[in-house]
Amino acid sequence: MSEIGKPRRRVEDGRLVTGRGRYADDFTPEAAAYAFVLRSPHAHARICGIETSRAAALPGVLAVLTGADAAADGMGPIPHNPDWQGGPDVELRLPDGFEVALVPNLPLPVDTVRYCGEAVALVVAETAALAADAAELVAVDYEPLPAVTDARAAMGGAAPQLWPDCANNLALTCEVGDREAVEAAFADAAHVVTLESHIHRVNGVPMEPRSVVGEYDARTEFYTLRAASGRGAVQTRERLAAVLGVPLEKCRAVFGDMGGNFGTRNAFSPEFALIPWAARRTGRPVKWTADRRECFLSDYQARDLRSEAALALDEDGNFLALRGVNTLNLGAYTVYFWPLRKGLSMMQGTYRIPAVHFRGHAVLTNTAPTAVYRSAGRPEAIYMIERLIDLAAGEHGFDRVELRRRNLIAPEAMPFTNAVGVTYDSGDYAAGMDKALEAADWAGFETRRAASRRRGRLRGIAVANYIEVTSGIPRERVEVRALADGTIELVVGTMSSGQGHETSFPQLAADWLGVPFERIRYVANDTERVSVGGGSHSGRSMRLASIAIDKAVAALVERGKAIAARALQAAPEDIAWRGGAFHAAGGASLGLAEAAALADGPLEGIGDITDRSGGYPYGAHVCEVEVDPETGHVCVAAWTALDDVGLAVNPLILHGQAQGAVAQGLGQALMEAVCYTPEDGQLVTGSFMDYAMPRADTVPPIHTLITEVPASSHPFGIRPGGEGGTTPALGLLANAVCHALGDLGVRHIEMPLTPERVWRAIRDAQRNRR
Repeated sequence: MSEIGKPRRRVEDGRLVTGRGRYADDFTPEAAAYAFVLRSPHAHARICGIETSRAAALPGVLAVLTGADAAADGMGPIPHNPDWQGGPDVELRLPDGFEVALVPNLPLPVDTVRYCGEAVALVVAETAALAADAAELVAVDYEPLPAVTDARAAMGGAAPQLWPDCANNLALTCEVGDREAVEAAFADAAHVVTLESHIHRVNGVPMEPRSVVGEYDARTEFYTLRAASGRGAVQTRERLAAVLGVPLEKCRAVFGDMGGNFGTRNAFSPEFALIPWAARRTGRPVKWTADRRECFLSDYQARDLRSEAALALDEDGNFLALRGVNTLNLGAYTVYFWPLRKGLSMMQGTYRIPAVHFRGHAVLTNTAPTAVYRSAGRPEAIYMIERLIDLAAGEHGFDRVELRRRNLIAPEAMPFTNAVGVTYDSGDYAAGMDKALEAADWAGFETRRAASRRRGRLRGIAVANYIEVTSGIPRERVEVRALADGTIELVVGTMSSGQGHETSFPQLAADWLGVPFERIRYVANDTERVSVGGGSHSGRSMRLASIAIDKAVAALVERGKAIAARALQAAPEDIAWRGGAFHAAGGASLGLAEAAALADGPLEGIGDITDRSGGYPYGAHVCEVEVDPETGHVCVAAWTALDDVGLAVNPLILHGQAQGAVAQGLGQALMEAVCYTPEDGQLVTGSFMDYAMPRADTVPPIHTLITEVPASSHPFGIRPGGEGGTTPALGLLANAVCHALGDLGVRHIEMPLTPERVWRAIRDAQRNRR
């Protein structure tokens, strides 16, 4: 049986589910010291002075380090590279004379803190408890400054200024699309629907908290970092060298297993530089592990987009134009512009809308910095367009499904360039929606609704179509090396955080080499073995690694043919590769292990690729909910997820990815939310007592379907498959709940759809109808 398409169980799971995983916190070097990070209690304050002598005098305290110490040692800002240019995403048009502001994110600020929880000092001691106790003796003289937490408020002239060179706290402002064409279309429209909404802030909440081990060899002046980041060991090593101001060859990054990422752990954390630096300052290995309180305070957060949008239709329901304004809350630093840009690329979703115009703003506030989070920017875009379509159907008498079908981009229109210039590769969106509706038994909904009504519940149903544009770091490298013992090493530069790389990547190599899967040994996550790699983000891992694996396998086989030709006394062109061996025309053969033993040097092939093309996964999801009108509680009764992945290398892994992605989207839509006090920027949701998470009884059985329309943008037809469930979930759940409450007069409810919000919406609607 071909390995490609085989639902092979993940080989890494045997290790992970039996407690044999190896995470950063599982590694403790001999003679390790322990660090504690002192964090600001203020959202915005000037640091007038830091008194460290009492803490430093405690027996067992090895160092108390501040931003002034870091600056004196030449520590620089984190090179986040937020990126707002280049394909395949939309090109942002900036106003004449506007300069994008990239503000410096020092691991330890010298003179100003800009969000509650920002690091201000690092204490290193013989034990973690002693380091924490000593931190209480560090006296920081703060001068509190006014704070602002809302992005639109921060743009106002009276708002506190976070950075002196960033007027109105506006790091980026832009537009996309054709404003004049949109205005003309709206002038001729028979129907217009509008929506203003907040896709609220969330925390990635990975199970594994941030943990770092830093080591320094004074003899060789060499730093070693042990941690975990979705950007991978290579990218993290490069950033470590840049922050410390040392040559790249003086740094090593080693990662183990990773207990969750989802994007918020892709960015370089301040502790990644602070802990190796502390190892140099103390002459000891240093270890630091965050507690959950620290994670809520200082993890990179996500979403937090305010969007105002309007959709114009003709009298038959054809979409004419879409316009609006998206305002992204960056937090205190410019870590990523991707969520804004990718959202602006996809505001029209899978629909044929001739004219689109949006303005976009990325704004600095006194909150923890925001980063990417599963399908960054795309869930926000799909939420807005899918909500607008349901509103248009309800307010102007259209059938929700038929309105979508009428406006979906037809397969014969592919490749399709949308109204802001992004080109979708291939797909059959209508067929996907129809299959999802059939699998969800859309036609039988009214029977189920009547049954719910008899039990005092209000039932709703919705469908949402989605598409993504994925990109990420364009370069990837794979090494395939045959060893004389029959093992084949597969060295890849990505970083798995649950995607199953140890299984799916070897499946490709085994299939293309024609050897048993068990002979492939997967190697990753150590810069002594991996020289190039972009990590795992934006659906890039399988899409790019597959191309690199193919090239590496071809190069290995070509080199092996030359070795076999000499051994079998045949011309190289007469050597054929099949069944895991080299065959000469006369029948003689040479196995791969034998060829490796005869090789002058390693028998290996290298695939080092740069691919800037986009990936365009799409699909359709259907959701049913029941609402208790007395309490506002929402129960998700059923979920059908259809995702087109182009080519399913391992369907079992893809089904699992889809289910996890749905759970994350469902969590944000129903309950997850990061909240700050608006007057002084204090974090309210600082623990699981305040930050609600979906549980097993929140998530229904999810019926996952995979379709495989080959992606024309990829040599093997592969589309990304890890984010699809999150992308439509927000709009889908909001539409299903509003459909359940439509007869009561509820038009819209802001997320998260908590029982209190739903209950208040029901009561307000009833009051207004009296």
